[in-house]
Amino acid sequence: MQSSGTTASLRGIASVDGKIAWASGTGGTVLRTTDGGAHWTPCAIPPEAERLDFRGIQAADETHAIVMSSGTGDLSRLYKTDDGCKTWKLLFKNPDSPEGFFDSFFADWTAGAHNTEGHPIPTPIWTGSLLGDPVKGIFKVFDTPDSGVTWVARKSPDLALHGLDLGGFAASNSLFPADQNGVHTPQIFASGGKGGAVVWIETQASNSVGMASPSTMTLSHWSSIAVPIAGGNEASGIFSIALHTESVPYRNIVTIQETLIAVGGDYRKPNESNGTAAWSIDQGLHWTAAATPPHGFRSAVAWSPEFNAWIAAGSNGSDIGSEDGKTWTPIDNGNWNALSLPFVVGPQGRIGRLNAASIPK
Repeated sequence: MQSSGTTASLRGIASVDGKIAWASGTGGTVLRTTDGGAHWTPCAIPPEAERLDFRGIQAADETHAIVMSSGTGDLSRLYKTDDGCKTWKLLFKNPDSPEGFFDSFFADWTAGAHNTEGHPIPTPIWTGSLLGDPVKGIFKVFDTPDSGVTWVARKSPDLALHGLDLGGFAASNSLFPADQNGVHTPQIFASGGKGGAVVWIETQASNSVGMASPSTMTLSHWSSIAVPIAGGNEASGIFSIALHTESVPYRNIVTIQETLIAVGGDYRKPNESNGTAAWSIDQGLHWTAAATPPHGFRSAVAWSPEFNAWIAAGSNGSDIGSEDGKTWTPIDNGNWNALSLPFVVGPQGRIGRLNAASIPK
């Protein structure tokens, strides 16, 4: 356990390298560490954000970060800092106000970017995507090709729900897999609600991301796939999804295997283990429930290269997953919201750091 210096409910966590990390939560709270969590320092509160609930954060380094607030209408926003959180700038505000609700986003920074003269670029370049709850019965997916200067909504009739009651859960900022490819296509995002637990897979991407002129975008096409995660009411469904890619031997060649893990359940039933994890090895087209699931509702999941295993966390503890997520073993019984390994965060300012002593032998 680490000392955060706050009692805010923390739902955003972004570990850059295990040493530098950022966390976010209620009351406009943003924290930063540069020493692996030995000291967490409070950041300046972004403009007009004292009452905002920062559910997600992404960071490039100790200087550059983006934080997402979740709330109805214009309470959903993105802010950025380029000076180590001394100051913040409003980056994007929910364009569908008074409707809409931001659920999850990611930003991919270009590592070691240089300009045409070969000099390092002071502010890292990034592209990213953002998921919002359905507006007028259509999921909202926004892309930015230019470090958040412009945001373009995906145009697709396939994102219409046709009366199905689904939405996103802004629980851990992980409804997109962390490992999207360089141009973020095809996209995958997760959802839940009365309509069940569903992943959405882009089968034909638009050309908006990376385009100099986003107005030239074409329609994208999506498929919706049911996942064997507990669903059927407004408190249940998929709360987090993660992707791990590895090289595996097959006969006389080496192939690439992609494993997707989805976790969730019913957050009102934290100790119910049935329907809390599922896995897929065919890019999300078919899913199988975990043979031995986590020991309760889980709001976050991530791959740990250090332990060569999956880690899932939720309001009644955390688990480690082996056999590509088919079997889960309890780690602890703490109250957690979100993961960015080696860190985990929760309510009342809880921050922990995973270590080898925590892992069951």
